[in-house]
Amino acid sequence: MKEIKIEQGFAYERKAFYYETDQMGIVHHSNYIRWMEEARIAYMAHLGLPYAAVEARQVLIPVLSAQCEYKNYVRFDETVEIFPEVTYFNGIRMTIEYRMLARGSGKLCALGKTTHCFTSPKMKPLSLKKYAPDMYAVFAGCVTPGQEERDDHGR
Repeated sequence: MKEIKIEQGFAYERKAFYYETDQMGIVHHSNYIRWMEEARIAYMAHLGLPYAAVEARQVLIPVLSAQCEYKNYVRFDETVEIFPEVTYFNGIRMTIEYRMLARGSGKLCALGKTTHCFTSPKMKPLSLKKYAPDMYAVFAGCVTPGQEERDDHGR
């Protein structure tokens, strides 16, 4: 199987909507998790793996965990650039980390991370290496060399 190296640096732009703000006029913390999902879906489409096509092949990618560290607030009508990056992948599990920066200033707004696994529609674990080697090659090509050996705890 040929390993594919994917160019890093994909950015997803997201403008903050008024309804996403709280009483203080700042984007409510729960929306950052939604933004990470939007960025992840857009990133997969950028990689040639639109989520609908992945699901049509009977592969689901459920979220096992999500976390976000808030660094600076985002207000209504501000735009953030979200940079998703696959930092761990072994064909069965995957971790994606996200940097959210204010467009223009580059101010770091948040850092996030989601962990996932690959399953059948019946929620049975799948090994992409065996079940969908082409998908495996795409995700494997996203990981910085040496990262694929590290587990979710940096070991």
